[in-house]
Amino acid sequence: MGSSTNRNTINNSSNRTFTSQTPCTRTHQIGALALIITTFFFTRTFDQSFNLCNYSTNEVIQSKRVTFVNNGKSVYWPDRGYGSHLDIKIYVYDEKEIDGLKTLMYGRDGKITADSCVKGQWGTQVKIHKLLLKSKFRTLVKEEADLFFVPSYVKCVRMMGGLNDKEINQTYVKVLTQMPYFRLSGGRNHIFIFPSGAGAHLFRSWAAYLNRSIILTPEGDRTDKRDTSAFNTWKDIIIPGNVDDSLTKSGSIQPLPLSKRKYLANFLGRAQGKSGRLQLVELAKQFPDKLESPELKFSGPDKLGRAEYFQHLRNAKFCLAPRGESSWTLRFYESYFVECVPVILSDQVELPFQNVIDYSQISIKWPATRIGPQLLDYLQSIPDEEIESMIARGRTVRCLWVYAPETEACSAMVAILWEFQAKVRQFHQSAETFWLHNGSIVNRNLEQFHDWRTPMPLP
Repeated sequence: MGSSTNRNTINNSSNRTFTSQTPCTRTHQIGALALIITTFFFTRTFDQSFNLCNYSTNEVIQSKRVTFVNNGKSVYWPDRGYGSHLDIKIYVYDEKEIDGLKTLMYGRDGKITADSCVKGQWGTQVKIHKLLLKSKFRTLVKEEADLFFVPSYVKCVRMMGGLNDKEINQTYVKVLTQMPYFRLSGGRNHIFIFPSGAGAHLFRSWAAYLNRSIILTPEGDRTDKRDTSAFNTWKDIIIPGNVDDSLTKSGSIQPLPLSKRKYLANFLGRAQGKSGRLQLVELAKQFPDKLESPELKFSGPDKLGRAEYFQHLRNAKFCLAPRGESSWTLRFYESYFVECVPVILSDQVELPFQNVIDYSQISIKWPATRIGPQLLDYLQSIPDEEIESMIARGRTVRCLWVYAPETEACSAMVAILWEFQAKVRQFHQSAETFWLHNGSIVNRNLEQFHDWRTPMPLP
């Protein structure tokens, strides 16, 4: 603390300095204002010039949609609801740490392999698991995890006879009772994959145990056979179907120029007794020059191979995708790689990444109740220039259907990680968890979380 003499000296010094300054006149004020205006415009001009030097027209980051840059080689997610960058930690349960997890992956006898399950529509359950194991966002510490991934190849295991429905149900319940963090959050921060049209219904007790969990599935509707759908737009994530790797590789199938395509549209699939598909088969008989819908054989000497299938698919301007046993169809995703415009004929369908992709720019959705000549007339009325534009936009987006490592600038895995980030919560609780004034989490017996013992009653 200074003396009064020092304070007086400082005040006197300040006063002398102030009184010695040149008075501020109106001329000074006008000059200062002119300097400010000049500086503002110069700065704006410099910023705009800098931006134009560093970004091409298609590289301007949009605020609401996913943005593709560098000719589609890079992808930016919008800040809205996602954050400016990926910052997430995911714990992947090891198959050996939970009794029963290996059964859900390899069957009761352990004879089913991951390689045998990676193909076909259920291959996503293997691909996502393997990609997360190598992810830089994976953590080995449960305490710091934002989300927990539960590996399971149960759809493949069931199809290959490794487990029946009753065994699947019992094994899932057994596994869940050994996961303290599942009980802590009521399953809210746990991720499960159900990669087929059956969705989470493969686990018969899903409604009791997974009703709060994050479910990855290509299927958003099961109202055709059940009164309830396992998909919830609030918590679940629609993922792309598993497109054959041979098709997603660049140059594997060369698209035909529109002028050389034989058909206006095609439907390549089994009728399965479904009304929409049966209508397309009949429509193809009425207009064989416009609509191709051959009887596909998947066994015997006339079996249609994958290569032949894609050769047929690329020979039309529009690829029709009606619902089958469920609302989604792999044909929707395949069409982007043979570069025909997909026409969705499935009213209840849910599509992946709808928060950031405008599907009206890359596909057509037509009422399933209006399948008939009117549909073909409408498609024929669309100019080739419009079709080319839709194909070009789809060419940019289709990287999001490819299950490639997150090191790829654009992939289904990158998109799924962004969707994961939007699901992260700061706080987790369930009907079986309680907390005290000091922040400790306890159960009904007031036992702290670190003292919980398995097996535990499920929330």
